Amino acid sequence: MSRKILVLSALTLGLIVPASAKVYTREDAIKTAMENSADVKTAEEELIKATSQVEAGYGNAYPSVDLNATVTRIFGLDDVKGGTPITNVASDMYGTNDDDGNPKANIFDKSVLAPAIDKMVNGMSAQGYRWQSSIGLTVTQVLYAAGKVGTAIEIAKAYKQKQEINLENTKSLIRYNIDIAFDQFILADSAMAIIEESLKLNESTLEFVKQQFQSGLTTELEVARLQLAYDVLTVNKKTAEEKLLQAKNDLLGLMGIQYDGDVQFVGELRTPDANRPYPDTAMANIKKRRRDIQMLEATETMTEKNIEIENGGYKPTVALLGGLKYANNQNEFYKWDAPKWDKLNKYIALNVSMNLFNGMQTKEAVVQAKSNLRSVQIQKENIERKIRLQIESIAKALENSERNLIVLKNNVDLAEKIYDMTETSYKNGMASQLELLQANLELRNAKNNYLTAVMAWNVNYNSMLQATGEY
Repeated sequence: MSRKILVLSALTLGLIVPASAKVYTREDAIKTAMENSADVKTAEEELIKATSQVEAGYGNAYPSVDLNATVTRIFGLDDVKGGTPITNVASDMYGTNDDDGNPKANIFDKSVLAPAIDKMVNGMSAQGYRWQSSIGLTVTQVLYAAGKVGTAIEIAKAYKQKQEINLENTKSLIRYNIDIAFDQFILADSAMAIIEESLKLNESTLEFVKQQFQSGLTTELEVARLQLAYDVLTVNKKTAEEKLLQAKNDLLGLMGIQYDGDVQFVGELRTPDANRPYPDTAMANIKKRRRDIQMLEATETMTEKNIEIENGGYKPTVALLGGLKYANNQNEFYKWDAPKWDKLNKYIALNVSMNLFNGMQTKEAVVQAKSNLRSVQIQKENIERKIRLQIESIAKALENSERNLIVLKNNVDLAEKIYDMTETSYKNGMASQLELLQANLELRNAKNNYLTAVMAWNVNYNSMLQATGEY
């Protein structure tokens, strides 16, 4: 497989690959990694859960409607039979007198009192039915809960915001890691190109020396020296191939896809020559962009609201309740009386509850909530304090890497010029073979040093973007 790489002009890599091969650009690699990332999928699920919690919070403000049904089987009871024994006796005694001539039962006893007593006795007996069933509908509306409902909704919204930021932060981290791995692949591929270029130069010189040796114009020792240098470069090429394969596998692993020998990557290694804008290092803007600070701010809001909820333990809760209940008792479970509206148990109630003493639990819960808030604030202050030191350190490293690039680029130009002059002198018999080999080695080292410096600049530039929250 041939390669066409402009290592020093633009540090780009382009591959001549089979038409069936899958080719990824940098953005393609980032997109694929996000699609396959378990971290992104987990963050998305957390966001779904957080959104659901907001909806559930609003649901607490609506009335609660509950349906309750109970069927009870009581053992050891005989069938309950309703009767009218008192009414029967009163009827038998109606119209008769005792020994003193007084009526034993009058019309009131027969028509009112005796039936009432029978009903009362039958009602008491009904408590002993083997099957006792009830079904009820209860509606509860919280009127006042010391602000707990509204505060819980605000906490849920803050948690949702935190998960939204976490999702973006997860994607940003993936983008950062892919950029680093992509640059490492370009570095390994470009290093391979430098070795192949050196091999080509060495091979050309070796062929020239062999022809000189056959013509008797040089010695066998010079041929052997060049052959040895060529063999060393061949070994170095094998090592470079292993590093390239490892860089490719690392990149594929971050992308979440299996190894495929035909997969290729096309992109470029950025340089300061592209005039990319310098990251914004204003601290006020960094605080707005840094997602770790944003998540801590969301957590701070949640903990502040949690203090309000815990303080609500000192306040009463007021709820309005209403309900309907139908009871049915029978000797057999399949027997039911048709419910009648006037026989239903109907009620409405206003409930006020307030804790007077719970073993100092409310007090300690407030103390713990305030401590949690202070912990979050300490973390936030610590991060903000470290950001400035981090920015200054990276800025210095970035400045040094830019300065080194200028020097190393000049070194490459000079090494190329020296090699061309040495090669011409060697072919004209004015320079030794060792001088030619040394010039070749210096050119290769100059290119590798420049390539490594470009990689270092990219790492520092990416670190600055990440530190300033612009990634």
